[in-house]
Amino acid sequence: MTVRRAFQPSENKGIAAVAVGDSPMTDRSGDVARCSDDAERLRVHRLQRLERRLWAMGMANVAGVDEAGRGPLAGPVVAAAVILPPLFTLDRVDDSKRLRPEIRGELHTAIMRAAVAVGVGIVDEKTIDRINILEAALKAMDEAVRALCVQPDFILVDGNRLPLWEFPSRAVIGGDRASFSVAAASIVAKVTRDRIMVEYHRVYPEYGFDRHKGYGTPQHIAAISKFGLSDIHRRSFRLHGGIDNREG
Repeated sequence: MTVRRAFQPSENKGIAAVAVGDSPMTDRSGDVARCSDDAERLRVHRLQRLERRLWAMGMANVAGVDEAGRGPLAGPVVAAAVILPPLFTLDRVDDSKRLRPEIRGELHTAIMRAAVAVGVGIVDEKTIDRINILEAALKAMDEAVRALCVQPDFILVDGNRLPLWEFPSRAVIGGDRASFSVAAASIVAKVTRDRIMVEYHRVYPEYGFDRHKGYGTPQHIAAISKFGLSDIHRRSFRLHGGIDNREG
């Protein structure tokens, strides 16, 4: 059984490229508190080591790239590319998985205000099923970078594989905990995807997408057992407990 309902998430619209502000050196974080605590200031300073080396080489537009949504059973994979002003700092920026949802939301607002440019790439579940999740994640990253309205001088990417780019770039394992720009991108990608899944919840309330965001929680798997698959479930993903996402 497949649950089909017409829906187009609004996060797919108008978010592909964003340029903010009039000077990349201007300090603009909005309401999120700056690094007032010495320990936090030091942590953020260390998180910017890769960026500082690149800035010192004259590469002002350093893009961090990360994705969200490789593991869920439903919904898209989303990638973000973020270019922040050189010397810009922001308290609490970290791997999005380490942050509470309300903190992620505050930081997302501050990042979008401060960024030189933000690009978002969204690859849907049907494409994931067709090309596999790894290739879909790389495709989303590529789309995010190409959505930037400012050409990056260098790209830092979370993970161990890179899309085929003409730009200088480096894969950084654990990049969302080793690079300020990548951590910022992880926040933008996560918040964007979570908002998409909350919108999907309005169309498919029986699955609880607003709570688990498509991940394979016991509640989600129980809902699949009861209601079958929706249009946004990934058919290529095999579930635990003997449930198969693939329809025969």
